[in-house]
Amino acid sequence: MNVVTLTDDNFENEVNSSEKPVLVDYWATWCGPCKMVGPIVEEIAIEFSDQLKVGKLDVDSNQASAAKQNVMSIPTLAIFKGGELIAQQVGALSKTQLTEFIESNL
Repeated sequence: MNVVTLTDDNFENEVNSSEKPVLVDYWATWCGPCKMVGPIVEEIAIEFSDQLKVGKLDVDSNQASAAKQNVMSIPTLAIFKGGELIAQQVGALSKTQLTEFIESNL
């Protein structure tokens, strides 16, 4: 599995201590646009596996991590480097848009 399941308990360790940049997909099971983005995020995780770590955080189950990053709307896609948030996109993106977002922030 190329996508790490992020939780309030492992977020700091998985994201902040990662040697690679981390793409975090903030989502929820009831969110229609999140369901559209999910398969794209999984494809990105495979295609960028040598450059990027990819994680998904269910905002309903892990409200503390979502609140800490001020995630107000989902889907939100965020890129962290060295534990710092460097870029964020809110809303569903096509694969082309997501690829461009990642490449411009690597």
